[in-house]
Amino acid sequence: MMATELRSSAWYSGQDRNAYIHRAWMRRGVPDSAFRGRPQIAIANSASDLTPCNAHLDEVAQSVKNGIYEAGGIPLNLPVVSLGETQVRPTAMLWRNMMAMATEEMLRANPIDGVVLLGGCDKTIPALLMAAASVDLPAVVVPGGPMLTGHFRGKALGCGTDVWRLSEEVRAGTLSEALFTTSESSMIRSKGHCNTMGTASTMALVAEALGTVVPGVAGTPAPDARLLEAAHDTGRLAVDLVARDRRPSTFLAKANFHNAIVALAAIGGSTNAVVHLLAIAGRLGVDLTIDDFDRIGADVPLLVDLQPAGRHLMDDLHRAGGFLAVLREVRDLLDPAALTVTGRPLVDYLDDARIWDTEVITPRAQPLVAAAGISVLRGSLAPRGAIIKPAAASPHLLRHRGRAVVFDSIEDFHARVDDPDLDIDADSVMVLRGCGPMGYPGMPEVSNMPLPKKLLEQGVRDMVRICDGRMSGTAYGTVVLHVTPEAAADGPLARVRTGDWIELDVPNRRLDVDVPADELAAREIGAATRDGFADPRRGWERLYVDHVMQADTGADLDFLVGSSGSKVSRESH
Repeated sequence: MMATELRSSAWYSGQDRNAYIHRAWMRRGVPDSAFRGRPQIAIANSASDLTPCNAHLDEVAQSVKNGIYEAGGIPLNLPVVSLGETQVRPTAMLWRNMMAMATEEMLRANPIDGVVLLGGCDKTIPALLMAAASVDLPAVVVPGGPMLTGHFRGKALGCGTDVWRLSEEVRAGTLSEALFTTSESSMIRSKGHCNTMGTASTMALVAEALGTVVPGVAGTPAPDARLLEAAHDTGRLAVDLVARDRRPSTFLAKANFHNAIVALAAIGGSTNAVVHLLAIAGRLGVDLTIDDFDRIGADVPLLVDLQPAGRHLMDDLHRAGGFLAVLREVRDLLDPAALTVTGRPLVDYLDDARIWDTEVITPRAQPLVAAAGISVLRGSLAPRGAIIKPAAASPHLLRHRGRAVVFDSIEDFHARVDDPDLDIDADSVMVLRGCGPMGYPGMPEVSNMPLPKKLLEQGVRDMVRICDGRMSGTAYGTVVLHVTPEAAADGPLARVRTGDWIELDVPNRRLDVDVPADELAAREIGAATRDGFADPRRGWERLYVDHVMQADTGADLDFLVGSSGSKVSRESH
Protein backbone atom coordinates (compact mmCIF):
# COMPACT_ATOMS: atom_id res chain seq x y z
CA MET A 1 0.00 0.00 0.00
CA MET A 2 1.44 3.36 -1.02
CA ALA A 3 1.70 5.98 1.74
CA THR A 4 0.64 8.72 -0.67
CA GLU A 5 -0.59 9.00 -4.22
CA LEU A 6 2.17 8.24 -6.64
CA ARG A 7 3.90 11.26 -8.11
CA SER A 8 3.79 9.62 -11.54
CA SER A 9 -0.01 9.63 -11.45
CA ALA A 10 0.17 13.35 -12.30
CA TRP A 11 1.36 12.17 -15.74
CA TYR A 12 -0.54 8.93 -16.22
CA SER A 13 -3.91 9.24 -14.46
CA GLY A 14 -7.05 10.43 -16.20
CA GLN A 15 -8.52 10.35 -19.67
CA ASP A 16 -7.56 13.75 -21.02
CA ARG A 17 -5.28 14.41 -23.97
CA ASN A 18 -2.13 14.91 -21.89
CA ALA A 19 -2.53 11.66 -19.95
CA TYR A 20 -3.15 9.90 -23.27
CA ILE A 21 0.12 11.31 -24.68
CA HIS A 22 2.14 10.34 -21.62
CA ARG A 23 0.81 6.76 -21.61
CA ALA A 24 0.76 6.15 -25.34
CA TRP A 25 4.37 7.08 -25.97
CA MET A 26 5.52 4.89 -23.05
CA ARG A 27 3.49 1.79 -23.95
CA ARG A 28 5.58 0.07 -26.65
CA GLY A 29 4.59 -3.34 -25.34
CA VAL A 30 4.15 -2.28 -21.70
CA PRO A 31 0.90 -3.61 -20.16
CA ASP A 32 -1.86 -1.27 -19.08
CA SER A 33 -1.17 -2.17 -15.44
CA ALA A 34 2.16 -0.36 -15.67
CA PHE A 35 0.31 2.95 -15.44
CA ARG A 36 -2.13 2.01 -12.70
CA GLY A 37 -0.71 2.27 -9.18
CA ARG A 38 2.74 0.82 -9.87
CA PRO A 39 5.68 3.02 -8.81
CA GLN A 40 7.93 4.22 -11.60
CA ILE A 41 11.54 3.70 -10.49
CA ALA A 42 14.31 5.38 -12.47
CA ILE A 43 17.74 3.80 -12.58
CA ALA A 44 20.11 6.76 -12.82
CA ASN A 45 22.78 4.90 -14.69
CA SER A 46 26.22 6.47 -15.17
CA ALA A 47 27.46 3.67 -17.44
CA SER A 48 29.63 4.86 -20.31
CA ASP A 49 32.38 3.39 -22.42
CA LEU A 50 34.29 6.62 -21.77
CA THR A 51 33.98 6.09 -18.02
CA PRO A 52 35.82 2.76 -17.86
CA CYS A 53 35.21 2.28 -14.14
CA ASN A 54 31.43 2.47 -14.78
CA ALA A 55 31.28 0.56 -18.07
CA HIS A 56 29.78 -2.54 -16.38
CA LEU A 57 26.87 -0.69 -14.78
CA ASP A 58 24.47 -1.71 -17.57
CA GLU A 59 24.81 -5.27 -16.25
CA VAL A 60 24.19 -4.06 -12.70
CA ALA A 61 21.20 -2.07 -13.93
CA GLN A 62 19.61 -5.24 -15.32
CA SER A 63 19.70 -6.84 -11.86
CA VAL A 64 18.20 -3.69 -10.38
CA LYS A 65 15.45 -3.83 -13.02
CA ASN A 66 14.66 -7.42 -12.12
CA GLY A 67 14.31 -6.52 -8.46
CA ILE A 68 12.09 -3.52 -9.18
CA TYR A 69 9.79 -5.51 -11.41
CA GLU A 70 9.61 -8.40 -8.96
CA ALA A 71 8.51 -5.98 -6.21
CA GLY A 72 5.74 -4.53 -8.37
CA GLY A 73 7.49 -1.44 -9.70
CA ILE A 74 8.26 -0.34 -13.24
CA PRO A 75 12.02 0.00 -13.87
CA LEU A 76 13.17 2.78 -16.17
CA ASN A 77 16.77 3.08 -17.29
CA LEU A 78 17.83 6.74 -17.19
CA PRO A 79 21.32 7.36 -18.60
CA VAL A 80 22.89 10.33 -16.85
CA VAL A 81 25.99 12.45 -17.39
CA SER A 82 29.00 10.21 -16.76
CA LEU A 83 32.42 11.40 -15.64
CA GLY A 84 35.50 9.27 -16.23
CA GLU A 85 38.21 10.41 -13.85
CA THR A 86 41.02 9.16 -16.07
CA GLN A 87 39.65 10.53 -19.33
CA VAL A 88 38.00 13.96 -19.18
CA ARG A 89 39.99 17.17 -19.35
CA PRO A 90 40.74 19.49 -17.68
CA THR A 91 39.31 17.66 -14.64
CA ALA A 92 36.19 15.64 -13.83
CA MET A 93 35.59 17.97 -10.88
CA LEU A 94 34.65 20.72 -13.33
CA TRP A 95 31.53 18.73 -14.23
CA ARG A 96 30.54 17.19 -10.89
CA ASN A 97 28.08 20.03 -10.31
CA MET A 98 26.80 19.80 -13.88
CA MET A 99 26.17 16.06 -13.49
CA ALA A 100 24.34 16.76 -10.24
CA MET A 101 22.26 19.54 -11.79
CA ALA A 102 21.37 17.58 -14.93
CA THR A 103 20.43 14.47 -12.94
CA GLU A 104 18.31 16.50 -10.53
CA GLU A 105 16.46 18.20 -13.37
CA MET A 106 15.80 14.95 -15.25
CA LEU A 107 14.48 13.25 -12.12
CA ARG A 108 12.18 16.20 -11.47
CA ALA A 109 11.04 16.57 -15.06
CA ASN A 110 10.04 12.95 -15.61
CA PRO A 111 7.22 10.76 -14.23
CA ILE A 112 9.39 9.16 -11.57
CA ASP A 113 8.46 8.07 -8.04
CA GLY A 114 11.84 6.86 -6.84
CA VAL A 115 15.39 6.30 -8.07
CA VAL A 116 18.27 3.85 -7.79
CA LEU A 117 21.61 5.62 -8.22
CA LEU A 118 24.35 3.65 -10.00
CA GLY A 119 27.83 5.12 -9.69
CA GLY A 120 31.41 4.06 -9.32
CA CYS A 121 34.07 6.46 -10.58
CA ASP A 122 35.14 9.26 -8.24
CA LYS A 123 32.60 11.99 -9.06
CA THR A 124 29.59 9.89 -10.01
CA ILE A 125 28.40 8.83 -6.55
CA PRO A 126 28.85 12.34 -5.07
CA ALA A 127 27.04 13.96 -8.01
CA LEU A 128 24.18 11.45 -7.84
CA LEU A 129 23.77 12.01 -4.10
CA MET A 130 23.80 15.79 -4.56
CA ALA A 131 21.03 15.41 -7.16
CA ALA A 132 18.99 13.06 -5.00
CA ALA A 133 19.26 15.39 -2.02
CA SER A 134 18.02 18.37 -4.06
CA VAL A 135 15.11 16.64 -5.79
CA ASP A 136 14.27 14.67 -2.61
CA LEU A 137 12.65 11.61 -4.16
CA PRO A 138 13.10 8.18 -2.51
CA ALA A 139 16.64 7.17 -3.50
CA VAL A 140 19.23 4.49 -2.81
CA VAL A 141 22.78 3.99 -4.11
CA VAL A 142 24.32 0.86 -5.64
CA PRO A 143 28.11 1.33 -5.90
CA GLY A 144 29.71 -0.33 -8.92
CA GLY A 145 32.47 -1.93 -6.86
CA PRO A 146 36.27 -2.11 -7.10
CA MET A 147 38.21 -4.13 -9.65
CA LEU A 148 40.19 -7.25 -8.82
CA THR A 149 43.91 -6.94 -8.12
CA GLY A 150 46.35 -7.17 -10.99
CA HIS A 151 49.99 -8.21 -10.61
CA PHE A 152 53.25 -7.13 -12.24
CA ARG A 153 56.57 -8.90 -11.77
CA GLY A 154 54.98 -10.97 -8.99
CA LYS A 155 53.68 -8.01 -6.99
CA ALA A 156 50.15 -6.71 -6.53
CA LEU A 157 49.40 -3.44 -8.29
CA GLY A 158 47.33 -0.70 -6.71
CA CYS A 159 45.82 1.20 -9.61
CA GLY A 160 46.59 4.87 -9.35
CA THR A 161 48.97 4.54 -6.42
CA ASP A 162 51.40 2.37 -8.36
CA VAL A 163 51.09 4.63 -11.40
CA TRP A 164 52.52 7.44 -9.27
CA ARG A 165 55.14 5.15 -7.72
CA LEU A 166 56.29 3.52 -10.95
CA SER A 167 56.39 6.80 -12.87
CA GLU A 168 58.62 8.30 -10.18
CA GLU A 169 60.92 5.26 -10.43
CA VAL A 170 61.25 5.89 -14.18
CA ARG A 171 62.16 9.51 -13.50
CA ALA A 172 64.64 8.38 -10.86
CA GLY A 173 66.23 5.95 -13.32
CA THR A 174 65.41 2.79 -11.34
CA LEU A 175 62.79 1.43 -13.80
CA SER A 176 62.98 1.36 -17.59
CA GLU A 177 60.35 3.04 -19.72
CA ALA A 178 59.78 -0.29 -21.50
CA LEU A 179 58.89 -2.09 -18.28
CA PHE A 180 56.76 0.84 -17.18
CA THR A 181 54.75 0.56 -20.40
CA THR A 182 54.47 -3.22 -20.00
CA SER A 183 52.85 -2.74 -16.60
CA GLU A 184 49.85 -1.04 -18.29
CA SER A 185 48.36 -4.41 -19.22
CA SER A 186 48.55 -5.60 -15.61
CA MET A 187 47.24 -2.47 -13.91
CA ILE A 188 43.53 -2.89 -14.73
CA ARG A 189 42.64 -6.56 -14.28
CA SER A 190 38.85 -6.49 -14.41
CA LYS A 191 35.75 -4.33 -14.53
CA GLY A 192 35.27 -1.97 -11.61
CA HIS A 193 36.79 1.17 -10.17
CA CYS A 194 40.22 1.65 -8.59
CA ASN A 195 41.19 -1.08 -6.13
CA THR A 196 43.07 1.25 -3.79
CA MET A 197 41.46 3.35 -1.05
CA GLY A 198 41.18 6.14 -3.58
CA THR A 199 38.22 8.44 -4.03
CA ALA A 200 36.00 5.87 -5.78
CA SER A 201 36.39 3.30 -3.00
CA THR A 202 36.19 5.99 -0.36
CA MET A 203 32.95 7.48 -1.65
CA ALA A 204 31.30 4.07 -1.99
CA LEU A 205 32.12 3.23 1.63
CA VAL A 206 31.35 6.73 2.90
CA ALA A 207 27.98 6.61 1.09
CA GLU A 208 27.23 3.45 3.07
CA ALA A 209 28.32 5.07 6.34
CA LEU A 210 26.11 8.01 5.41
CA GLY A 211 23.18 5.61 5.19
CA THR A 212 22.43 5.80 1.46
CA VAL A 213 23.66 2.29 0.54
CA VAL A 214 22.17 -0.92 1.91
CA PRO A 215 24.63 -1.85 4.71
CA GLY A 216 27.12 -4.51 3.69
CA VAL A 217 27.04 -3.79 -0.05
CA ALA A 218 29.74 -1.15 -0.54
CA GLY A 219 33.14 -2.61 -1.33
CA THR A 220 31.78 -5.73 -3.02
CA PRO A 221 34.12 -6.26 -6.00
CA ALA A 222 32.60 -5.44 -9.38
CA PRO A 223 33.05 -8.98 -10.82
CA ASP A 224 31.59 -10.62 -7.68
CA ALA A 225 28.20 -12.25 -8.32
CA ARG A 226 27.07 -10.98 -4.92
CA LEU A 227 27.02 -7.44 -6.34
CA LEU A 228 24.29 -8.47 -8.78
CA GLU A 229 22.38 -10.13 -5.95
CA ALA A 230 22.64 -6.93 -3.90
CA ALA A 231 21.56 -4.87 -6.92
CA HIS A 232 18.45 -7.06 -7.30
CA ASP A 233 17.58 -6.65 -3.62
CA THR A 234 18.17 -2.90 -3.83
CA GLY A 235 15.71 -2.73 -6.72
CA ARG A 236 13.12 -4.36 -4.49
CA LEU A 237 13.95 -1.90 -1.71
CA ALA A 238 13.44 1.07 -4.02
CA VAL A 239 9.79 0.10 -4.45
CA ASP A 240 9.38 -0.11 -0.69
CA LEU A 241 11.00 3.32 -0.27
CA VAL A 242 8.29 4.83 -2.43
CA ALA A 243 5.57 3.03 -0.49
CA ARG A 244 6.96 4.39 2.78
CA ASP A 245 7.81 7.82 1.32
CA ARG A 246 11.35 7.46 2.69
CA ARG A 247 13.19 10.32 1.03
CA PRO A 248 16.72 11.63 1.76
CA SER A 249 15.35 14.50 3.84
CA THR A 250 13.49 12.04 6.11
CA PHE A 251 16.57 10.22 7.41
CA LEU A 252 19.76 12.11 6.49
CA ALA A 253 20.83 14.38 9.36
CA LYS A 254 23.99 15.67 11.02
CA ALA A 255 24.33 12.30 12.78
CA ASN A 256 24.75 10.58 9.40
CA PHE A 257 27.57 12.92 8.44
CA HIS A 258 29.18 12.30 11.83
CA ASN A 259 29.30 8.59 11.00
CA ALA A 260 30.65 9.28 7.53
CA ILE A 261 33.53 11.30 9.00
CA VAL A 262 34.37 8.56 11.51
CA ALA A 263 34.36 6.01 8.70
CA LEU A 264 36.52 8.24 6.50
CA ALA A 265 39.25 8.27 9.14
CA ALA A 266 39.02 4.58 10.05
CA ILE A 267 39.49 3.48 6.43
CA GLY A 268 42.18 6.06 5.64
CA GLY A 269 39.92 7.50 2.96
CA SER A 270 40.55 10.13 0.33
CA THR A 271 40.70 13.84 1.15
CA ASN A 272 38.30 14.33 -1.77
CA ALA A 273 35.52 13.09 0.51
CA VAL A 274 35.71 16.44 2.30
CA VAL A 275 34.51 18.53 -0.65
CA HIS A 276 31.93 15.91 -1.61
CA LEU A 277 30.39 15.53 1.84
CA LEU A 278 30.27 19.31 2.29
CA ALA A 279 28.46 19.64 -1.04
CA ILE A 280 25.95 16.89 -0.21
CA ALA A 281 25.28 18.45 3.19
CA GLY A 282 24.72 21.81 1.50
CA ARG A 283 22.00 20.30 -0.67
CA LEU A 284 20.28 18.87 2.42
CA GLY A 285 20.58 21.97 4.57
CA VAL A 286 22.73 20.08 7.10
CA ASP A 287 25.09 22.37 9.01
CA LEU A 288 28.39 20.65 8.21
CA THR A 289 31.65 22.59 8.23
CA ILE A 290 35.25 21.82 7.41
CA ASP A 291 36.07 21.97 11.11
CA ASP A 292 33.74 19.02 11.77
CA PHE A 293 36.17 16.77 9.91
CA ASP A 294 38.93 17.66 12.35
CA ARG A 295 36.69 17.73 15.45
CA ILE A 296 35.03 14.37 14.75
CA GLY A 297 37.68 12.50 12.82
CA ALA A 298 41.12 13.65 13.93
CA ASP A 299 41.48 11.15 16.77
CA VAL A 300 39.82 8.21 15.02
CA PRO A 301 42.27 5.31 14.56
CA LEU A 302 43.25 4.01 11.14
CA LEU A 303 42.28 0.32 11.00
CA VAL A 304 42.53 -0.54 7.31
CA ASP A 305 45.94 -1.40 5.85
CA LEU A 306 45.23 -0.44 2.24
CA GLN A 307 47.14 1.50 -0.37
CA PRO A 308 47.96 4.36 -0.62
CA ALA A 309 48.51 4.55 3.16
CA GLY A 310 49.16 0.82 3.55
CA ARG A 311 49.82 -2.46 1.76
CA HIS A 312 46.63 -4.21 0.69
CA LEU A 313 43.81 -3.58 -1.79
CA MET A 314 40.02 -3.50 -1.90
CA ASP A 315 39.37 -7.16 -2.67
CA ASP A 316 41.53 -7.92 0.39
CA LEU A 317 39.29 -5.66 2.49
CA HIS A 318 36.19 -7.50 1.28
CA ARG A 319 37.76 -10.88 2.02
CA ALA A 320 38.94 -9.75 5.44
CA GLY A 321 35.47 -8.92 6.71
CA GLY A 322 34.48 -5.85 4.74
CA PHE A 323 33.43 -2.38 5.72
CA LEU A 324 31.01 -3.43 8.49
CA ALA A 325 33.86 -5.19 10.31
CA VAL A 326 35.76 -1.88 10.32
CA LEU A 327 32.75 0.02 11.63
CA ARG A 328 32.21 -2.54 14.39
CA GLU A 329 35.66 -1.71 15.77
CA VAL A 330 34.74 1.98 16.07
CA ARG A 331 31.13 1.44 17.04
CA ASP A 332 31.49 3.53 20.19
CA LEU A 333 32.47 6.52 18.03
CA LEU A 334 29.41 6.27 15.78
CA ASP A 335 26.17 8.12 16.39
CA PRO A 336 23.60 5.38 17.13
CA ALA A 337 20.71 7.62 16.11
CA ALA A 338 21.76 7.80 12.46
CA LEU A 339 19.31 5.91 10.27
CA THR A 340 19.98 4.23 6.93
CA VAL A 341 17.90 4.00 3.78
CA THR A 342 16.45 0.74 5.11
CA GLY A 343 14.87 2.58 8.03
CA ARG A 344 17.16 0.93 10.59
CA PRO A 345 20.15 2.54 12.34
CA LEU A 346 23.57 1.82 10.90
CA VAL A 347 24.76 0.37 14.20
CA ASP A 348 22.09 -2.36 13.99
CA TYR A 349 24.08 -3.99 11.18
CA LEU A 350 27.33 -4.38 13.11
CA ASP A 351 26.61 -7.17 15.59
CA ASP A 352 27.55 -10.05 13.28
CA ALA A 353 30.47 -8.33 11.54
CA ARG A 354 33.84 -10.00 12.12
CA ILE A 355 37.47 -9.48 11.14
CA TRP A 356 38.81 -12.53 9.31
CA ASP A 357 42.27 -11.20 8.50
CA THR A 358 43.92 -8.89 11.02
CA GLU A 359 46.69 -8.08 8.55
CA VAL A 360 44.14 -6.17 6.48
CA ILE A 361 41.75 -4.89 9.16
CA THR A 362 43.52 -4.33 12.44
CA PRO A 363 41.66 -4.56 15.75
CA ARG A 364 40.94 -1.34 17.58
CA ALA A 365 43.52 -2.23 20.22
CA GLN A 366 46.32 -2.33 17.62
CA PRO A 367 45.57 0.49 15.16
CA LEU A 368 47.88 1.27 12.30
CA VAL A 369 47.74 4.93 13.31
CA ALA A 370 46.22 5.99 16.60
CA ALA A 371 44.83 9.29 15.30
CA ALA A 372 44.39 9.19 11.53
CA GLY A 373 41.69 11.66 10.56
CA ILE A 374 42.09 14.62 8.27
CA SER A 375 43.62 17.70 9.86
CA VAL A 376 42.35 21.19 9.11
CA LEU A 377 45.04 23.87 9.04
CA ARG A 378 44.67 27.61 9.31
CA GLY A 379 47.07 30.52 9.31
CA SER A 380 48.32 33.40 7.24
CA LEU A 381 48.54 31.18 4.16
CA ALA A 382 45.08 29.62 4.57
CA PRO A 383 42.72 31.96 6.45
CA ARG A 384 39.67 29.82 5.65
CA GLY A 385 41.46 26.54 5.95
CA ALA A 386 43.49 23.88 4.21
CA ILE A 387 43.64 20.14 4.80
CA ILE A 388 46.25 17.43 5.09
CA LYS A 389 46.00 13.67 5.50
CA PRO A 390 48.62 12.80 8.14
CA ALA A 391 48.27 9.05 7.55
CA ALA A 392 49.59 9.52 3.99
CA ALA A 393 52.36 11.96 5.01
CA SER A 394 55.91 11.51 6.24
CA PRO A 395 55.92 11.94 10.04
CA HIS A 396 59.15 13.95 10.03
CA LEU A 397 57.58 16.55 7.73
CA LEU A 398 54.45 17.23 9.79
CA ARG A 399 56.43 20.00 11.49
CA HIS A 400 58.54 21.75 8.91
CA ARG A 401 59.98 25.13 7.96
CA GLY A 402 61.24 25.56 4.44
CA ARG A 403 61.89 28.03 1.67
CA ALA A 404 59.08 28.32 -0.91
CA VAL A 405 59.63 27.35 -4.53
CA VAL A 406 56.57 28.73 -6.33
CA PHE A 407 54.94 27.57 -9.55
CA ASP A 408 52.26 29.81 -11.08
CA SER A 409 50.39 27.07 -12.93
CA ILE A 410 50.59 23.38 -13.69
CA GLU A 411 52.16 24.26 -17.04
CA ASP A 412 54.80 26.34 -15.27
CA PHE A 413 55.44 23.42 -12.95
CA HIS A 414 55.91 20.89 -15.75
CA ALA A 415 58.18 23.29 -17.63
CA ARG A 416 60.57 23.86 -14.72
CA VAL A 417 60.40 21.01 -12.20
CA ASP A 418 63.13 18.95 -13.84
CA ASP A 419 65.38 21.89 -14.75
CA PRO A 420 68.80 20.99 -13.30
CA ASP A 421 69.27 24.67 -12.43
CA LEU A 422 66.06 24.89 -10.38
CA ASP A 423 67.02 26.28 -6.97
CA ILE A 424 65.45 23.61 -4.78
CA ASP A 425 66.51 21.09 -2.16
CA ALA A 426 64.83 18.48 0.03
CA ASP A 427 63.93 21.07 2.68
CA SER A 428 62.19 23.40 0.22
CA VAL A 429 58.41 23.73 0.16
CA MET A 430 56.89 23.31 -3.29
CA VAL A 431 53.97 25.70 -3.87
CA LEU A 432 51.57 25.34 -6.81
CA ARG A 433 48.75 27.85 -7.33
CA GLY A 434 46.03 28.61 -9.86
CA CYS A 435 44.51 25.16 -9.29
CA GLY A 436 41.46 25.98 -7.20
CA PRO A 437 37.81 25.78 -8.29
CA MET A 438 37.90 29.16 -10.06
CA GLY A 439 41.51 29.20 -11.12
CA TYR A 440 41.87 26.02 -13.16
CA PRO A 441 38.81 25.83 -13.43
CA GLY A 442 37.50 22.82 -11.56
CA MET A 443 40.08 22.09 -8.85
CA PRO A 444 42.17 19.30 -10.44
CA GLU A 445 44.11 16.51 -8.75
CA VAL A 446 47.55 18.07 -9.18
CA SER A 447 48.49 18.88 -5.58
CA ASN A 448 50.70 15.81 -5.20
CA MET A 449 53.36 17.32 -7.43
CA PRO A 450 56.04 14.93 -8.70
CA LEU A 451 59.37 15.69 -7.08
CA PRO A 452 62.23 17.22 -9.09
CA LYS A 453 64.22 14.59 -10.93
CA LYS A 454 67.51 15.73 -9.45
CA LEU A 455 66.14 15.18 -5.93
CA LEU A 456 64.69 11.78 -6.84
CA GLU A 457 68.14 10.77 -8.04
CA GLN A 458 69.46 11.77 -4.61
CA GLY A 459 66.97 9.40 -2.96
CA VAL A 460 64.41 12.01 -1.86
CA ARG A 461 60.89 10.54 -1.92
CA ASP A 462 58.77 13.14 -0.12
CA MET A 463 58.68 16.90 0.38
CA VAL A 464 56.14 19.37 1.72
CA ARG A 465 53.84 20.44 -1.12
CA ILE A 466 51.12 23.10 -0.92
CA CYS A 467 48.36 23.75 -3.44
CA ASP A 468 44.85 25.17 -3.79
CA GLY A 469 43.86 22.12 -5.84
CA ARG A 470 43.05 18.56 -4.85
CA MET A 471 45.02 15.32 -4.63
CA SER A 472 44.04 11.98 -6.11
CA GLY A 473 42.74 9.60 -3.47
CA THR A 474 45.24 7.07 -4.77
CA ALA A 475 48.17 9.42 -4.08
CA TYR A 476 50.34 9.87 -1.02
CA GLY A 477 52.85 12.25 0.50
CA THR A 478 53.06 15.33 2.71
CA VAL A 479 50.65 17.40 0.71
CA VAL A 480 48.66 20.38 1.98
CA LEU A 481 45.70 20.93 -0.29
CA HIS A 482 42.35 22.75 -0.68
CA VAL A 483 44.08 25.97 0.44
CA THR A 484 41.27 28.53 0.88
CA PRO A 485 40.79 31.16 -0.39
CA GLU A 486 42.43 29.93 -3.55
CA ALA A 487 44.89 32.15 -5.42
CA ALA A 488 42.32 33.08 -8.09
CA ALA A 489 39.96 34.28 -5.34
CA ASP A 490 42.64 36.69 -4.11
CA GLY A 491 43.88 34.35 -1.39
CA PRO A 492 47.30 34.85 0.21
CA LEU A 493 48.63 32.00 -1.91
CA ALA A 494 48.59 34.42 -4.87
CA ARG A 495 51.14 36.66 -3.14
CA VAL A 496 53.67 34.11 -1.95
CA ARG A 497 57.05 34.43 -3.63
CA THR A 498 59.90 32.03 -4.14
CA GLY A 499 62.24 32.42 -1.19
CA ASP A 500 59.52 33.16 1.39
CA TRP A 501 59.74 30.95 4.45
CA ILE A 502 56.75 28.69 5.03
CA GLU A 503 55.93 26.99 8.30
CA LEU A 504 53.83 23.84 8.52
CA ASP A 505 52.79 22.70 12.00
CA VAL A 506 50.20 19.93 11.75
CA PRO A 507 50.03 19.17 15.50
CA ASN A 508 49.07 22.80 16.12
CA ARG A 509 46.98 23.01 12.92
CA ARG A 510 48.96 25.91 11.45
CA LEU A 511 50.04 26.89 7.95
CA ASP A 512 51.84 30.21 7.75
CA VAL A 513 54.08 32.24 5.49
CA ASP A 514 56.72 34.15 7.44
CA VAL A 515 55.98 37.53 5.89
CA PRO A 516 54.45 40.47 7.82
CA ALA A 517 50.72 40.70 7.12
CA ASP A 518 50.89 44.27 5.82
CA GLU A 519 53.77 43.44 3.49
CA LEU A 520 51.96 40.37 2.15
CA ALA A 521 48.75 42.32 1.56
CA ALA A 522 50.63 45.11 -0.23
CA ARG A 523 52.24 42.78 -2.76
CA GLU A 524 50.93 42.98 -6.31
CA ILE A 525 49.79 39.73 -7.88
CA GLY A 526 52.25 39.13 -10.68
CA ALA A 527 51.28 38.95 -14.35
CA ALA A 528 52.50 35.36 -14.61
CA THR A 529 50.28 34.40 -11.71
CA ARG A 530 47.21 36.08 -13.22
CA ASP A 531 47.94 34.50 -16.60
CA GLY A 532 47.60 31.13 -14.91
CA PHE A 533 43.98 31.79 -13.87
CA ALA A 534 41.17 30.54 -16.08
CA ASP A 535 39.04 33.12 -17.89
CA PRO A 536 36.59 31.20 -20.08
CA ARG A 537 34.36 33.17 -22.45
CA ARG A 538 31.27 30.97 -22.66
CA GLY A 539 29.51 27.73 -21.81
CA TRP A 540 29.65 25.67 -18.66
CA GLU A 541 33.15 26.85 -17.75
CA ARG A 542 31.97 30.49 -17.74
CA LEU A 543 28.95 29.62 -15.59
CA TYR A 544 31.14 27.56 -13.29
CA VAL A 545 33.80 30.22 -12.74
CA ASP A 546 31.16 32.89 -12.09
CA HIS A 547 29.28 30.83 -9.50
CA VAL A 548 31.53 28.19 -7.93
CA MET A 549 32.12 28.48 -4.20
CA GLN A 550 35.35 27.71 -2.38
CA ALA A 551 36.60 24.32 -1.25
CA ASP A 552 35.79 24.91 2.42
CA THR A 553 32.07 24.80 1.57
CA GLY A 554 32.22 21.97 -0.96
CA ALA A 555 32.88 23.80 -4.25
CA ASP A 556 29.24 23.65 -5.28
CA LEU A 557 27.67 26.41 -7.38
CA ASP A 558 26.05 29.09 -5.26
CA PHE A 559 22.66 28.76 -6.96
CA LEU A 560 22.58 24.96 -6.54
CA VAL A 561 22.87 24.88 -2.76
CA GLY A 562 19.70 23.58 -1.15
CA SER A 563 16.68 21.73 -2.51
CA SER A 564 13.89 22.49 -4.94
CA GLY A 565 11.97 19.30 -4.24
CA SER A 566 10.24 17.21 -6.87
CA LYS A 567 7.23 19.34 -7.75
CA VAL A 568 6.72 20.40 -11.36
CA SER A 569 3.92 22.95 -11.68
CA ARG A 570 3.16 22.95 -15.41
CA GLU A 571 2.13 20.45 -18.03
CA SER A 572 4.19 19.98 -21.18
CA HIS A 573 1.37 20.26 -23.74
